[in-house]
Amino acid sequence: MEKYTVFWFRRDLRIDDNAGLYAALKGAHKVLPIFIFDTAIIHKLPQQDARIEMIHTALGKISDAMKENRCTVGMYLGKPKAVFESLLKHYPIAKVITNHDYEPYAQERDDKIAALLAANGIEFETYKDQVIFEKSEVVKDDGTAYKVYTPYSRKWLKRFEQEGITHFPSENELHNLAEITQPNLSINELGFTPSGIDYPSYQFNKKIIQEYEETRNFPAVDQTSRTGAHLRFGTLSVRKMVAKAAKEENNIFLKELIWREFFMQILWHFPHTPTKCFKPKYERIEWRNNEEEFKQWCEGKTGYPFVDAGMRELNATGFMHNRVRMLVGSFLCKHLLIDWRWGEAYFAEKLLDYEMSSNVGNWQWVAGCGVDAAPYFRIFNPIDQIKKFDKQHQYIQKWVPDYQEFSYPQPMVDHKFARERCLTTYKAALNG
Repeated sequence: MEKYTVFWFRRDLRIDDNAGLYAALKGAHKVLPIFIFDTAIIHKLPQQDARIEMIHTALGKISDAMKENRCTVGMYLGKPKAVFESLLKHYPIAKVITNHDYEPYAQERDDKIAALLAANGIEFETYKDQVIFEKSEVVKDDGTAYKVYTPYSRKWLKRFEQEGITHFPSENELHNLAEITQPNLSINELGFTPSGIDYPSYQFNKKIIQEYEETRNFPAVDQTSRTGAHLRFGTLSVRKMVAKAAKEENNIFLKELIWREFFMQILWHFPHTPTKCFKPKYERIEWRNNEEEFKQWCEGKTGYPFVDAGMRELNATGFMHNRVRMLVGSFLCKHLLIDWRWGEAYFAEKLLDYEMSSNVGNWQWVAGCGVDAAPYFRIFNPIDQIKKFDKQHQYIQKWVPDYQEFSYPQPMVDHKFARERCLTTYKAALNG
């Protein structure tokens, strides 16, 4: 009986330049592609979650590309171990191939799958695909992890210059797919309803890369690439992005991609950081954690138009401009003294480009408690930020059209008062 190699799609939802898929297709067996909607993850999500729709749409595009070879991606709903137990009963499987995932839950999940497959005499191979350098590939000379971005980025660039990039033309090997029609699940069958948020588009071209430094801080200009969600789900190859960015003389965009890998290796080396401050003494901060004030922040009703614009954009689109993310994060932690973990969890629920490593890293950065963090006394003034980055109020007018009306709320806290309260609270914790 002919045996199959299962290729397990996860955060690599594309057929081109896919390292694991290429390895599977170049192997000795016909390839059975699958995706598992993991109930341990998706049952925690709101019923309208645009990320589920994005995954579903991406899988549909992959299946369309594979139809010429009489194959579709099998969509399965359940816990991965149970899904594989079922697959083992239905198909003669020789090998399972997938790409690496670095988050703590993913590590635990993959260990269980590896044990199950080993018990059945089946090989389990994983490949590096969502980063250029992973785990301990870029570390200090003594083998320890970098905790500061700048020296990490220098070492990253040096290694990149030495090694370059290898591409994996998986799109040219689809003839080795198994001619099997697999289950296809609708959004409703997965337990979700349409969110009303469109599949995110992106713009990644020479102009975006070259003008990135000039335009990236101005949300009304909308000159960001919007590639975050596509990197998150692997609908774009990070190798192709890095190769394109590296061709330009301006390295600013490339350095943003290096930040992503910096935070990924931090999560890998310090897996406690999603729940604990990297700097332990910051655990002593006495957060106010006022639930009503948190609700106002979530809804974009703080009375500070730039903050509210960011939160309303997030709620409506699943996206927020990076400059505004820093402001709303600082406002929550410093002005309202609400635990960064509350903000991190809200972003985790709303952001299309949510990536645990970057989200945790950036929230700890803005709270002052993470690696290479902003000093705790750096407190963004939400009025001055408008003067610097939205002087014409174009961004604010788009998302907070009511900001000059009587109905618009008064600022929920005075900036000067909030700043002094924050400094006093932080000092008490750090000097205690």
